[in-house]
Amino acid sequence: MNFSSLALDKSLTDAVKTLGYTAPTPIQQQAIPAILEGKDIMAGAQTGTGKTAAFALPILQQLIKYTDAPRPIRALVLTPTRELAQQVYKSFLRYAENTQLNLAVAYGGVSINPQISAIEKGADILIATPGRLLDHMTKGSVDLSQLQTIVFDEADRMLDMGFKDEINRILSRVPNKRQTLLFSATFDETIFKLSKTLLNNPVLIEVNDRNAAASQVEQLVYTVDRDRKRELTSFLIGSKNWKQVLIFTRTKQTADELAKEMCKDGIQTQSIHGDKSQGARERVLAEFKQGKIRALVATDVAARGIDIIDLKYVINYELPYVAEDYIHRIGRTGRAGNAGLAISLMSPSEKGLLEAVEKVLDSVLLPQWLPGYEPDLTKQNQTAKRSSKGKQKQHARNKALGIKSTKKRS
Repeated sequence: MNFSSLALDKSLTDAVKTLGYTAPTPIQQQAIPAILEGKDIMAGAQTGTGKTAAFALPILQQLIKYTDAPRPIRALVLTPTRELAQQVYKSFLRYAENTQLNLAVAYGGVSINPQISAIEKGADILIATPGRLLDHMTKGSVDLSQLQTIVFDEADRMLDMGFKDEINRILSRVPNKRQTLLFSATFDETIFKLSKTLLNNPVLIEVNDRNAAASQVEQLVYTVDRDRKRELTSFLIGSKNWKQVLIFTRTKQTADELAKEMCKDGIQTQSIHGDKSQGARERVLAEFKQGKIRALVATDVAARGIDIIDLKYVINYELPYVAEDYIHRIGRTGRAGNAGLAISLMSPSEKGLLEAVEKVLDSVLLPQWLPGYEPDLTKQNQTAKRSSKGKQKQHARNKALGIKSTKKRS
């Protein structure tokens, strides 16, 4: 199958050909015809599978005929983060290069005035984050009354970030009769509950096992004491001469501290997270893509939108509290059919987090350790003893106060 067989205009097929796309991916093969038929869809698509083109190309196809003024917003793409909004916007620009369609992007962290100017010139398609879109709606710079299609890109992340109220406010201002497209890397009950309020008799598209990690990504788990994680991270990168390594931490503070210490190890490292200004984030990301920075330490939110086709290495410095985030993290590598390696560093206290990840993946990740970095069993035993003594003391205090201890049923 080729893109011409998907009933796309020559201007679009020429664009994807120029970009080096030879054949549509599985998600594109299923989503593009359904979208062109005007159907709502709920699609499970891992990052790096061609998800953006799966909704961008048919949206562009539907709007090519609209070239006369005025140019109201007819398609809206909602993304959870600024980085992803920028990434999707750039993809749309490449696909629409041979068309007369106008596009605009709106996200926070920067001045709203240039965005207003771009929208006022006539934007057929708007890519936006929920918060900044509501800012525009409040100012009256965005009118969605003639919207035909709305896309929720990475809907699971939008819910994780608490955008449900913002989504409801946006939906109250768009036509009830519209096409709705929901794309999510993971499916859970929350997503299915949301889909029932958004979609009308949707087509369900799942090109992989639900919540599965990319098959071309090799996954390894190394057990190591927490206070030696930084040492092992630098050792892996340095000894194997890895370039462009994306490292995940759970907190902004840990990201900054790790980047600082790794620089002392001789590995050029920067951090990226929500406390950084938009300009700083864009600068660091550009330097990472150019290879000027060897390692980039990121939090989960900041890493959304990092799209580097040749990124080969991801390190989970800390396992995520939300197991589904593991899939998003390792999905930064192994993109566009390329091979990737995802390494997770697990301290003994994170065993429960690994078990949660395994439950989501429906597979077992067997922990191992590297010579010289074996966990200190003595330290673990001491920790276990302190925990046991603490429980004994608490039991004694409860007994003295006349409080009955309760045992959890297995």
